[in-house]
Amino acid sequence: MLEWDAPGSTTVVLVHGFLDFAYGWHEVAPLLGAHVVAVDMRGHGDSDRVGAGGYYHFMDYVADLDDVIRRVARERVIVVGHSMGGGIAAYWAGARPERPAALALLEGLGPPDQRDVDVAARAGLWIDGWRGARRAFRPMASLAAAAARLRKHDPLLGDALALRLAEHGTRVTDDGLVWKHDPLHLTQGPHPFRLDAAAQFWRRIACPVLVVDGAESTLNLSDADRAARRAELRDVRHVVLPGAGHMMQRHQPTALAALLAGTVSTKTT
Repeated sequence: MLEWDAPGSTTVVLVHGFLDFAYGWHEVAPLLGAHVVAVDMRGHGDSDRVGAGGYYHFMDYVADLDDVIRRVARERVIVVGHSMGGGIAAYWAGARPERPAALALLEGLGPPDQRDVDVAARAGLWIDGWRGARRAFRPMASLAAAAARLRKHDPLLGDALALRLAEHGTRVTDDGLVWKHDPLHLTQGPHPFRLDAAAQFWRRIACPVLVVDGAESTLNLSDADRAARRAELRDVRHVVLPGAGHMMQRHQPTALAALLAGTVSTKTT
């Protein structure tokens, strides 16, 4: 967990996305003008991995976020979630509607609906993947190679930032550099995303919600799907961030921080 201290009664909790980590917020957090906490979700970054026989079920993340907020947040708490972190934050805000003062979801309203997935067949694939996931990692020869891999999946990511993220997001093994996240995350979980279930949480969110999409994102839902999901929220504001892809905290950190700082400074009841 990373922390930026500041006076006042507000805490902003930053929740990263899939295979990301707390350091990914390092250019945004200092600009928010509040006490800020960025969390390494379990099995990501420097957080512990689950033990033998364990797994990362989505509601485990929600419970972890609740525990972090209970331990470190001040009177007024704002949660910002990116991608998978947005799903975690939204579920938490639906489960605890009395707690957050505001919520920001950065391309964080879930993946495509999977209600028609054959869950029995998926469970078999999950068991097979779970059994061998930790033996299937691919070590990298250098930080430059790790940075190149990041840029391969994120063309808007600059060279210097890619190298810093690679430095903070890898660890050294006898075979070379490996990502800090648990390879178990790369398996497909046994429980498919159900839009009808997610919407039950979204409808219970009582605080204002800022939804931010990257103008150049290639990892988002259709306009119609996004609009339908936003319609499930009681009090929502939608912003499209120019010059940003899915990883908007990397691409436009100053502009994103300005959006979020507006939410931080707005007093809500």
